[in-house]
Order: sequence, then structure tokens, then C-alpha cells
Amino acid sequence: MTNSDERPVFYFDLGSPYAFLAAERVNRVLVELPTWQPILLGAVHKATGRASWALGDEREDGMAEVERRAAQYGLGMPIQWPDPWPGNTLKAMRAAIYASRIGKGQAFALAAFRQAFAAGRDLTDTDNILIAAAACEISPKALLNAIETESIKQELKAATEEAINHGLIGVPTIKIGEELIWGDDRLDHEAVPDIE
Repeated sequence: MTNSDERPVFYFDLGSPYAFLAAERVNRVLVELPTWQPILLGAVHKATGRASWALGDEREDGMAEVERRAAQYGLGMPIQWPDPWPGNTLKAMRAAIYASRIGKGQAFALAAFRQAFAAGRDLTDTDNILIAAAACEISPKALLNAIETESIKQELKAATEEAINHGLIGVPTIKIGEELIWGDDRLDHEAVPDIE
């Protein structure tokens, strides 16, 4: 199902509750462990002319659906919504890029997702980003310095543009070879090849 020289890619934004649900399961569901790739969902929406369901009439139904799925998946943690939500995840996503650079990307992403959607902490607040970083033994000073550097900013921008160029329209998305699997609800059904 995958090219021999290409691992699956898990695209996420820390502000997406559906990406949180997928992040908690993706390593168990996929046959091959994916590369976790932070991108900016707001930039994807802008490029594709889409908008977040959380800002429209579907908000309450969508939140209830996320809560239902979390319980169905047996994650062991009820959803706690940060206030405000959705918020601006730019700093958190830069932190995710830095964490990936130093080999702690997945650990940081899971810690940050749990800060947001299990503890209900706002990731627009730098202190909450630092709590997630501390859980992964990432130096707060190094992280704060890194998220202001031009190279981190450009790396996040480039990763987002590359995802858009591949045809990504939202998160969570898994890229397996040239195929894009978009949505938490498709993860279990389409990401695992049929075994006969």
C-alpha cells in the first residue's frame, strides 16, 4: 500500500479535535508508523476557500460528535474544550515544528493535544505550550527562542504549502503513497489494508 521508500505522513494541527482523535490512534491503526507532520490548518482553509466547522452552524453538532467518538474509541479521557476554541495555534504549531526537529515531535504533539482537548487548556497561551513541552523534556528557553526564528517559521510555511500542493483540504489527513485519507472517521476503515 505504501511506496517502499516512503512512510505514511500524518498531517495535523493542534487546534483540531478530530486530529486529536486521530493522533491518539494513528500509530495503532496504520501498518507502518507514520511521520507526524505539523501544518497550519488556517492557511489550508485560506488556500482552499474553506472555513472551520467550529465557526458555523455545525459547531454544537460537531462538538457533540467529537465527544461521542472520544467515548466510542475508549480513549479514557472525556473531551474538555479549551476557551477560546478554536484559537490561534500559530505558536503551538511552530513549537511542534521545533519538537520534530529535535526528535520529539510525536511526544510533543500528543502532550499538546491532551493539554487542549483532555485538560481544556488554551494553546494560544504560551504557558500551556510550555507545559506540553515540559512533559517531553523540551527546554522552555530553547523552545521560546526557536518559535521566533525565521527558519522555524519558514519550515512550517513550507510544510503547509507542500501539503496543500498534494491536495490536502483539512486535518487529520494521512498520506499513503499518493493517496490522501482525510478525516478521523476514515482512519479505521481506509488506512488499514484488507488482510486476507
